[in-house]
Amino acid sequence: MKAIVAVKRVLDYNIKVRVKADETDVDIGNAKMSMNPFDEIAVEEAVRQKEAGKVTEVVAVSLGVKACEETLRTALAMGADRAIHVETDEKLEPLVVAKLLAAIGQTEQPSVYFLGKQAIDDDANQTAQMLAALINAPQGTFASKVELEADKAIITREIDGGVQIESLSLPVVISADLRLNEPRYIKLPNIMAAKKKTIEKTTPQELSVDVTSRLKVIKVTEPKERTAGIKVANVAELVSKLKEIKAI
Repeated sequence: MKAIVAVKRVLDYNIKVRVKADETDVDIGNAKMSMNPFDEIAVEEAVRQKEAGKVTEVVAVSLGVKACEETLRTALAMGADRAIHVETDEKLEPLVVAKLLAAIGQTEQPSVYFLGKQAIDDDANQTAQMLAALINAPQGTFASKVELEADKAIITREIDGGVQIESLSLPVVISADLRLNEPRYIKLPNIMAAKKKTIEKTTPQELSVDVTSRLKVIKVTEPKERTAGIKVANVAELVSKLKEIKAI
């Protein structure tokens, strides 16, 4: 059973995001970049399933600029067996990412696709769903527990008011929620070993995928600063304030 894990290079979650002066995009110049946290959880889950004997091979895939190799090296250090880099300087939208993953899947023929539920840069939360539609496979989104069997995956996912358990046939697309696991600390020997591994290269053109943008960003602005809150003396004053802003 082969697993493909998609990993994205994003601004590190500890970094304060700055907007460019011309308001065309966020400024990532000289900023620290890292693997998308939800993708890190997806890699950890794939590696754990391999350690449990459920998965035989874990293939990490990243799409984007040359620097994405660093993200793939992290995935290899975590325990991925192979890495594939779809190199392009174009800004990729969720649908394009899904098409590229589907194209890679035609060659790799995985039983499971592991993705983070969303990327922290665009928060689109679309790629896993689009990928499942493109390859006509069942999807288990926002997974908080994954159990793989010979011909199916049992997914536990959180919903409003409780949890939902689904039994899905393979191949399946799974998107990782925050509570699925806690990624491991990467040891130095694993980091050094990952540097020696070969990363397979391809391009959108070789995969016959059009990466032309279908969306246009009009403007990017920083959020307005939040105003300070106030303290109230008693419940009556609280109710009065809530009525003033028509909250009740």
